[in-house]
Amino acid sequence: MTLKLRLLLTILGLPMLLLGAMAATSLPLHQSHHEALLQERLDEALGLLAPSLEAAAAAGDEARLEALAARLLDIEEVRALALVTPEGERRLELGRLRGAPPSADDAAPLVQRHGEYWLMQLPLDGAASDRLVLDVDASGLLLDHYRQLGAAGLLMVIAGVILALVAGATHRRLQQPLEAADAALGRLVHDEVPDPLPPSPPELAGLGERVNALAARLAEARVEMQQQVEQATAELQESMETIEIQNMKLDIAHRRAVEANRVKSEFLANMSHEIRTPLNGIIGFCRLLGRSPLEPRQREWLDHVNRACNNLLMLVNDVLDFSKLEAGQLELERLPVDMVALVDEVLALQAPLAHPKGLELLGLVYDDVPSALTGDPLRIRQVLTNLVNNAVKFTDRGEVVVRVMVEDSAPGRITLRIGVTDTGIGLSAEHRRRLFQAFQQGAASHSREFGGTGLGLSISRRLVEQMGGEIDVDSEPGQGTTFSFTLPLEGDAHQERPPELHLAGETVLIEEPHPATRRALRHLFSRWGARPIEDGDALPAGDAPTLWVASPPPDLSSDETAAWQRRLERLACPVLLLVNASPLELPSLPLPHGGEILAKPLARASLAEAVGRRLQAPHAPPAAPSPPADSACLLVVDDNESNRRLLGELAADGGLEVSLAASGEAALALARERRFDLVLMDIRMPGMDGIETTRALRHLGGTWPATPVVAVTAHALEEERRRLLANGLDDVLAKPVEPRALAEVLGRHLGMAPAHLTETPGLPAPGARWDAAFEEEGELPSVDLALGTRLAGGHEAMARELLERLAASLPDSEAAIRQGYETRDDEALLDAIHALNGACRYCGAPRLGLVAETLETRLRSRGREAVTPLLDELYAAMADLRRWAGAQPSRTTKAIANSASSEIDR
Repeated sequence: MTLKLRLLLTILGLPMLLLGAMAATSLPLHQSHHEALLQERLDEALGLLAPSLEAAAAAGDEARLEALAARLLDIEEVRALALVTPEGERRLELGRLRGAPPSADDAAPLVQRHGEYWLMQLPLDGAASDRLVLDVDASGLLLDHYRQLGAAGLLMVIAGVILALVAGATHRRLQQPLEAADAALGRLVHDEVPDPLPPSPPELAGLGERVNALAARLAEARVEMQQQVEQATAELQESMETIEIQNMKLDIAHRRAVEANRVKSEFLANMSHEIRTPLNGIIGFCRLLGRSPLEPRQREWLDHVNRACNNLLMLVNDVLDFSKLEAGQLELERLPVDMVALVDEVLALQAPLAHPKGLELLGLVYDDVPSALTGDPLRIRQVLTNLVNNAVKFTDRGEVVVRVMVEDSAPGRITLRIGVTDTGIGLSAEHRRRLFQAFQQGAASHSREFGGTGLGLSISRRLVEQMGGEIDVDSEPGQGTTFSFTLPLEGDAHQERPPELHLAGETVLIEEPHPATRRALRHLFSRWGARPIEDGDALPAGDAPTLWVASPPPDLSSDETAAWQRRLERLACPVLLLVNASPLELPSLPLPHGGEILAKPLARASLAEAVGRRLQAPHAPPAAPSPPADSACLLVVDDNESNRRLLGELAADGGLEVSLAASGEAALALARERRFDLVLMDIRMPGMDGIETTRALRHLGGTWPATPVVAVTAHALEEERRRLLANGLDDVLAKPVEPRALAEVLGRHLGMAPAHLTETPGLPAPGARWDAAFEEEGELPSVDLALGTRLAGGHEAMARELLERLAASLPDSEAAIRQGYETRDDEALLDAIHALNGACRYCGAPRLGLVAETLETRLRSRGREAVTPLLDELYAAMADLRRWAGAQPSRTTKAIANSASSEIDR
């Protein structure tokens, strides 16, 4: 609502409402007053003539009655009159009444108003109740009322005009200063300085003064703010310059930190190889020393040296893993994972530490855990090994139990919960809080008492988190500890693990003092279809068990041994004795009714095989059936002829059909012609190396994508092993290939293990271990026929032939090494040294083999300059071997080679 409208409503509306109210009140009063005056005048006239009229009416003098009534007509307002009898007849009528006379009822009013006229009646008491009726004209009163109403309206109009003029003048008087103040405020809103307002009317003088004061204050504030902004800008500029300097310093510090981290990682990598190089030498010398005749005390010292070397190598691996995790360079693999085999393997590795303490190691993989899972088995094994090793280390008595169960499942994904529970010393709340920090242990004294660096749990936590899980610990001092972690893996929860055996209700007597192991055995035999019982006395008379599973103590006295022997003779059934001891400490109890003695912890597969052998129970069909032993075909790929021949000789003795290939291209040609069940693949070969050849074989289609390919390499460090497995190979064999290691590979991938590979070959007499003429004091021998015979699977003729072939190839090897070194071609130098190292792996040439291995390790880790000091020693070892070959009596080497090669299908 505008100010003008408000002024009009205030100045004009209110007075007009008051005037209207006054007019509405006074005009009806005025009209009522005039009507009262008229009626009073008529009443007065009637009162004067009423006696005369009554007398004339009573006398019946009509003439006098008419004359007296005519005098009433002289009144201006009386238009007509009539004398009406009680019967309603008009006795006298002067003029014409404009309405019917009123009734003679006493209740009838004396005056009846009909708008512009009135009818008044006056009873004449002396004339027999005749009534005088007057017709009164009241239009004059109405006209007078209209005149008064018009005058009032005119007065209101005049007043309204005057008030409108006053309101307009007032609006004009106030509008201009208000508009000026509004314009000034508008300029102030837009940060403009307005002109000072002119003097205003008294009503708005205060407003103008305050607007002017506000404008002045805002101008001052603007000046102050501008000064403050300039000052703040200057300070901000200084701060920005300071921040820029700090950023430059931080960037320099970050670059230095990154460079320091890179240098640290490079240093750790170099140091790891530097440490591994002498470690390889120490381990190599220890192995060679272990093949020589030693006294028991010397062999014990050698075992201590081996354990120290293994611990040091484990420490180096932990430091490297920690460095990789810190740098975020650790990559996970996607390979098949069998949790049962993995847990059994981890427990078997920790068994030597647990047996001296009498600890019970038990792995419980629940039945709902699928057998087909995909993840990184190496890292899972590393975490589990660390947790189990800690549990065994900090537990003096009791048990260590590994539990694997399904915690959650989704389509294509399964989350396992793996727990490691021990009955050891436990941990306090303070120790639990800092347990997963690097270089921290439960207590300061633990590193001295139990050993270790405190890196294992930190690495385990980071590995579990990188695999998408979480790790936690629950422990109380003196109450044992439970480490548990979740492990998301790829797999199908609906694929249940099939039972390893199918037993037809055979009765199995279980005597196991350890409760958890007893429950596990009972469940396992029930799942296999047997009828397990735990109390032999509960058997019905004449009902003997089909199999007896018992756990005698590892250290039996003579009386206890005799008691067990009597029980073994009394129970006429095969027996499986489960002993919590190492294989070398198993009791020598004869088993009259057949059976086996197994070392704890029990692997489920080993137990199933032993039960199957005792009960001739059929095994559950495996996921991928292995080919029968008599039809298995093996392909050996190696660029070194001696290596090919020896691997072929070892495998052919076991009944395998062996084909040899000298290169990746030759292997592809053979693979296109026929199917093979297993491939032994050398890695470093000229042309197509082993990895490229494996990829090409996989692309041939048919059965090749699922055919096992085993890498055979002389440089099988852990990192190299991971790289080979990540590139599609299924297993790794380290040169020189031990017969037992080859048997394990054949058993894993072909389901067969030739007996001759698991037997220890006969060795020559100690005096014939090497030629004394070629042994220099304080050095390894140049020739060790005993070692060569063992590597050749017990064939001394083959060992001699391989040595002669190696000696014959040395001039070419020396020339290639010299050329690669002189031309600074590191790749050619590495190829030549690697070929020599691989050739020495299968020959009884320990001195040359150790020098070649050390050269290859140094060349890989530190470059060409690191091999310079050892080249002269390498050439001297070559010369010694050539001298040995030249001093041998003339033999028909070619005939030996032909006879050996005739046994191998090339």
